[in-house]
Amino acid sequence: MDRPGDPMTDTRSHFHQELDQLEQTLIDVADRAEQMVGMAVEAFCELDLELANRVVELDSGIDDTYLATRERWLQLMARQQPMGGDLRMMAVLLQMAITLERTGDQAVNIAKMAQAAESLPPVEPMVDRIREMGDLVRNMIQAGIDSFVRRDIDEARLLPAMDEPVDRLNRNMYRQVVEAGPDRERLEYATKGLMVSRALERVGDQVVDIAEHVAFLITGEMGEFDESGI
Repeated sequence: MDRPGDPMTDTRSHFHQELDQLEQTLIDVADRAEQMVGMAVEAFCELDLELANRVVELDSGIDDTYLATRERWLQLMARQQPMGGDLRMMAVLLQMAITLERTGDQAVNIAKMAQAAESLPPVEPMVDRIREMGDLVRNMIQAGIDSFVRRDIDEARLLPAMDEPVDRLNRNMYRQVVEAGPDRERLEYATKGLMVSRALERVGDQVVDIAEHVAFLITGEMGEFDESGI
């Protein structure tokens, strides 16, 4: 039986404290990434260069946090050599750090499209669809992180269904490009909007990846969800 003051007990307690700190760091990063996606979508839809520049600036903070998290992760692995559930948790934390860093990158890609489209006439139907995609994806990020925080596999399994309308909107976005075709400047804007749509579709896929890792954390079984979340 572990006793107070037992070095083994103290070591495990410290390890779990560090795990909790890493988890909280990534939850904070997820909040920032979700906000960045919203800001980037708004920047593109409103052609707001100041907001686009802000997104690019914020991404350096996510990159720095990712590098610091990876270093802390490596130190924990080297010192503790975790097993079982702790090892699964370590694997999930690392994958989440990578995924959220990529989400920040996609927000930057959208912001750069806003910068590139500054002088172009917006294609309003495309703007409406991009706004819709942005709202859907932000809700997905929130649901994915909530499923992780609560260790809720049922909520995690909802993510593929939440991603389906994002995929559908992205697949149909080419219609806006075709309709803008006769007008060179509108076509250029629509082409950039298509790249925004693809970036948002990738963010949706990244959130589903987080949900799959939540399922792995809970069940110990790793696999890809189908459209029904199974």
